[in-house]
Amino acid sequence: MCAALIGGMDRLKRNYITSAKEQGIKLKVFTGKENNVTAMLGKADHVIIFTNQISHSAKIGAVKYAKANNIPLHMFHSCGVSTLKTCLKKL
Repeated sequence: MCAALIGGMDRLKRNYITSAKEQGIKLKVFTGKENNVTAMLGKADHVIIFTNQISHSAKIGAVKYAKANNIPLHMFHSCGVSTLKTCLKKL
């Protein structure tokens, strides 16, 4: 399974990827500094958005992309590793 994480903190990027790998999930992480994130999402099975770390327009673009491609969308305000682990367990 492949999931895409949009938002989060640059310094936690490696921790996000490691936590996902421990649960057998390949995680693509976009911390919000990339231009046109929706073009880089590809064929993700799930999209996870940490809403407190991205711009409003980036969030809107990611939501539109997920809905248009029928991809399950999960949004959280917190951007901690524990929040990601909780979300990944529910997938």
